[in-house]
Amino acid sequence: MKADPGQQATLLDLQALDTRLSQIAHARTTIPQLAEIADLEGKASLLDDQLVRSRTELGDVQRELIKAESDVQQVRDRATRDQQRLDSGVGTAKDLTAIQHELESLGRRQAELEEVELEVMERVEAIQSDVAELERGRSELTERLTRLESERDARLAELDTDEAQVSAPRGELVSGAGEALVALYDKIRATSGTGAAALRQRRCGGCQLELNPVALREIKAAPEDEVLRCEECRRILVRTPESGL
Repeated sequence: MKADPGQQATLLDLQALDTRLSQIAHARTTIPQLAEIADLEGKASLLDDQLVRSRTELGDVQRELIKAESDVQQVRDRATRDQQRLDSGVGTAKDLTAIQHELESLGRRQAELEEVELEVMERVEAIQSDVAELERGRSELTERLTRLESERDARLAELDTDEAQVSAPRGELVSGAGEALVALYDKIRATSGTGAAALRQRRCGGCQLELNPVALREIKAAPEDEVLRCEECRRILVRTPESGL
């Protein structure tokens, strides 16, 4: 393949630009906040699951408490009515005695139900404490996530600006290098990461290997417009004043 030496030299500028663009693309994926955000999002998901379970459990126990309170109130209401009847003295001695016995039975039943009520209340308080603690943890985690996401977005905005500035002259460089040469360059770059390298001090700037004497003699004998390739890495090898030929 033939190409004007000036076009070949332009490839080095194009490669430098593309290398910088690759560095910017890599920087997008290695922003320090990304790993911490991913970790916190995982923790947030676990916390949310725990909150759902705890809130569901709290709702169940609160309904259990309502029933326990209702059971106690029913016994209290019945005891109040019996006490009123007993206090009124209306009825036969047998009836009043039966009422007295029922009041004693209701007293024992009320004590049992109040024990149940107290136990359920303690469970409600314990679960409410758990829910409150989980909510505090989730709130703190949300604050940290918000801060990290803000830092991430600021860094991404900086990289967007860098990318726009760096890539601005690319079209002009592509035109200067020529369509055919750039097509070869892009094909090589797609597989090796870089498509062109400078020959300096008898060394390929791509693979960093020193060329053997035979290859150097062939390069020295080649026409200036000959597009050279490194025998080791197959990148386009661009001759420079420092080639050492």
